[in-house]
Amino acid sequence: MAYFLRNPDNYPLEEQVKILGDEELLDFWEESQFLDKFFDEEAYKSPGPRINYEEVILKELQIRSCMKSL
Repeated sequence: MAYFLRNPDNYPLEEQVKILGDEELLDFWEESQFLDKFFDEEAYKSPGPRINYEEVILKELQIRSCMKSL
């Protein structure tokens, strides 16, 4: 189940992925792959800082994996 954040701009992506379930996190990873492809095609139109979704998601998966092994 997804959660609604009243002001998502106040919460960094790293905090937002923590509330996602495992399946939701994997779905978000899949969607982020599409976003990366879209942003690569549109990069020349709006150069600026981009969020590395994959890095954030992989870090969260590593943390969860470590917590399960304890």
